[in-house]
Amino acid sequence: MNDYKDIATPSRTKEILKKYGFSFKKSLGQNFLTEPNILRNIASTAELNETDRIIEIGPGIGALTEHLARSNGEVLAFEIDQRLIEVLDDTMSPYNNVTVVNEDVLKADVKQIAESVFQTEGSIKVVANLPYYITTPIMMHLLMSGLDVESMVVMMQKEVADRITAVPGTKAYGSLSIAVQYYMDADLAFIVPKTAFVPQPNVDSAIIKLQKRTTPLVDVVDEDFFFKLTRSAFTQRRKTLWNNLISYFGKDEATKEWLETSLNECNIDPKRRGETLSIIEFGELSNRLIANKK
Repeated sequence: MNDYKDIATPSRTKEILKKYGFSFKKSLGQNFLTEPNILRNIASTAELNETDRIIEIGPGIGALTEHLARSNGEVLAFEIDQRLIEVLDDTMSPYNNVTVVNEDVLKADVKQIAESVFQTEGSIKVVANLPYYITTPIMMHLLMSGLDVESMVVMMQKEVADRITAVPGTKAYGSLSIAVQYYMDADLAFIVPKTAFVPQPNVDSAIIKLQKRTTPLVDVVDEDFFFKLTRSAFTQRRKTLWNNLISYFGKDEATKEWLETSLNECNIDPKRRGETLSIIEFGELSNRLIANKK
């Protein structure tokens, strides 16, 4: 399989785009990588092998897909753009382990499709160059899909990667950091310069590796409530935790007493800002608020 020319060179990409008269749709956030070494590094970071079941989102013309296919694992790629299906039929023709589904991954029943496509038992790994404008919804959709995703190696805007991997007390830390780190251990793998893409985006990208935790980082009684609480704490970052909580839950005396009692029992100063609380502290506060609810 290595006899085939890499798709991700500027000349081959240009040749494929010209052959199919393809024009980029800005609305779909289409930026194609034209640097094979970066794609090799992405595949290497994912530590793929022939027993893996790999999910890709937005394969484009197949630049990353071919590197995933070369691992000999099964590859399932979701491509929203109907125009690219014909291109992928062509570029993926050397590989019999790739299935392309023409669906919007956010509307798809990913678990059901994966179960119908994958023929083997093995780890599920997500490896993808995510469209910038829907990076967060896609990641959360996959995490909540019911699929047993062992790891994700995903490319995204560097700023979003910084937010996902952020620690408490930093500007980048917020509800997104908590939502992802609750389920997965997050590490920044490497930076990808904007010059590696066609068309060139305005910002640099980053590859992050997310490894699923055996159990969530904190034991919470109600996950939905926990996530609502963390989102409420960051509604207005410059406000104190107290002001954000009463804005969200209510300013009547009974609600204030409920919040104050719970914060005191967790030894959390209401004057702190949300960004200073660890995920553990948010978990304890969430459980305490539920226990004290009348």
